[in-house]
Amino acid sequence: MTSAATVSAATATDPIRWSTRLWGMLITLCIVLFLDGLDVSMIGVALPSIGAELDLSTGTLQWLVSGYVLGYGSLLLLGGRTADLLGRRKVFLIALAVFALASLAGGLVTSGPLLILTRFIKGLAAAFTAPTGLSIITTNFAEGPARNKALSIYTVFGAGGYSMGLLFGGLMTGFGWRWTFLLPVPIALAALAAAWMLVPKDEAAEEGGHDILGALLSTVGMLLLVYTVVAAPEVGWGSARTIGSFVGAAVLFAGFVAVEKKVRYPLIRLGILRKVTLVRASLAIIAVAGSYFSWQFIVTLYLQDALGWSPLKLAMALLPVGLLVVASAFFSDKLVDRFGTGPIIAITMVVMAIGYLLFLRLDTTPSYPTMILPAVMLIGIGWVGFPAINIQATNGIDDDEQGLAAGVLQTSMQVGAAIVLAVNTAIISSGDHHASTPSAVLDNFRPGLEFAAGVAIVGALIALTAYLPKRAKAPAQEPELELVG
Repeated sequence: MTSAATVSAATATDPIRWSTRLWGMLITLCIVLFLDGLDVSMIGVALPSIGAELDLSTGTLQWLVSGYVLGYGSLLLLGGRTADLLGRRKVFLIALAVFALASLAGGLVTSGPLLILTRFIKGLAAAFTAPTGLSIITTNFAEGPARNKALSIYTVFGAGGYSMGLLFGGLMTGFGWRWTFLLPVPIALAALAAAWMLVPKDEAAEEGGHDILGALLSTVGMLLLVYTVVAAPEVGWGSARTIGSFVGAAVLFAGFVAVEKKVRYPLIRLGILRKVTLVRASLAIIAVAGSYFSWQFIVTLYLQDALGWSPLKLAMALLPVGLLVVASAFFSDKLVDRFGTGPIIAITMVVMAIGYLLFLRLDTTPSYPTMILPAVMLIGIGWVGFPAINIQATNGIDDDEQGLAAGVLQTSMQVGAAIVLAVNTAIISSGDHHASTPSAVLDNFRPGLEFAAGVAIVGALIALTAYLPKRAKAPAQEPELELVG
């Protein structure tokens, strides 16, 4: 289904002639995606303060991150499908209003479980705004240079939210950790008003339905899987409870696949997974987000709790990641037009993996210029490939499945990151729980840093084997088109 209010061909195709209204719509969508990313990483800086005030363990603290990304990831497919069926504008506005209310509630609650619940609800709201916003763009900008430019700007804002969240988190935590929850409220309300005026109305699909059973099975399955991984170090990997939980998660996922094959209106048309470029983009985004969230989680706890860094000092130390992402907004679409998505994804992921490897030199008295900064810069370059991943995932997808493709990609990112973070938390929780000196704490955290680096390395290897050899084998067959998909 194409938007009923799609901009004129001349305006939508030529980036130079975009109207003020079109620019306003794009920037509004970008701001909302920025908030989605901001919420994942901004709370990272506040975790030590939250844990100290509410007396929460490391395992419980990770749920403040995982609760959001699981809520985000568990209903992304339903969010994308709902946008295609009910109308993108309507779904976007309702979800954004829920996001603002949940943000306000998060800044007011006084218990750990309630705080986690508000995070989960915010994630659910983001599960509808993210794929809906992406499908609004892809149905209002023609495929090619215009869409590449729009998607590059859009996804840079998303990556900027993840990376700049550390800076905002450091600033807000200086006033009190609750401000990390309250900051998005006025921004979300302003974006809601702008979206009401700028996002064009579109018609709902003439026919279709919702796969509620499929959504329920996938959501419960993902929650059970992450909970099992996090709890396993405490109850034992070989315990009946752990094994039973893994079996239960497997049964739920098998049930989900069975439902998708038989239901009239599936949550995900399984045939879309035969789209090679979408699968490749999904694997790449799991490696990028999973490694980064795990690395950020450990670095935040170690530098603040063990070494006594202030939230602002930590934020400024990791600021280069955000600056590189912001800078990439000026050239990422041009790189895609020139080289295609494949080489960009492969190169940036290799560079990111090298950054994590360099960070393994971390000690109890780290030198910022010689140890931390070089690694942070390389990790930041990894995020420069984020727009290329999103462009690759949606290229060649019909308008009526743009929301679904966006949902698949974002689900891969959020659920993949949650699972990687859960495994990482399980790894570091298996260490000495009574470690108190910086050296002992670092010994506990080092396997987690190695695991994060390993995830990035695997992602880089997949990217290299999937793209670079094909470019070398068929240099005369327009490799850029083949790589972009």
